[in-house]
Amino acid sequence: MNPAIDKMRAGDWEEVRAIYLEGIRSGHSTFETDAPGWERWDEAHLPFARLVMREGENVLGWAALSPVSKREVYRGVAEVTVYVAEIARGRGIGRALLEELIAESERNGIWTLQASIFPENVASVELHRRCGFREVGRRERIAMLHSVWRDTLLFERRS
Repeated sequence: MNPAIDKMRAGDWEEVRAIYLEGIRSGHSTFETDAPGWERWDEAHLPFARLVMREGENVLGWAALSPVSKREVYRGVAEVTVYVAEIARGRGIGRALLEELIAESERNGIWTLQASIFPENVASVELHRRCGFREVGRRERIAMLHSVWRDTLLFERRS
C-alpha cells in the first residue's frame, strides 16, 4: 500500500501525539518536554494545513502550521512543524508533507513560512533547504532544554 497525504482528523491525535513524543525524546526537535492534549494542540494551530501521511490506517508523519503572532499585520506568517515516525524516516515522507504544507499555506494566504530548528537536527535543516527555505540566522542561547542553553537556526520561505 502506498502512503498518501490526508487531512488530519481529531481521531488521528493519538498517533500524531506518539510521533510528536518520539521527536521530543530525541532532544533535537523541540523545546517542549511533553505533548499536549488535543484541545490545547488544536487551539495553537491554524485550522487549515493540518496534514498526515497515511499508509493504510497508520499515520507515518504529520505537518501543521501555527501563527507567529495574533497581530493582524502578521496574518500571513506561520511557523512550520513537520514530524515523521522513526520507523518511516528516509522514505521522503517529510519532504512530501512539507511540500504539501507549502502548497496549502499558499492557497490560504500565507506569504511567509518560518521554522526554528536545532542545528543538531541536520535532517530537518536539509529538508527545509531542499524545499526552498533559507537560513536567516542563528539565535544563540534562545531557550533552555533540560537546564542547557540551546541555539536554534531560523529559516524562512517566502511565497
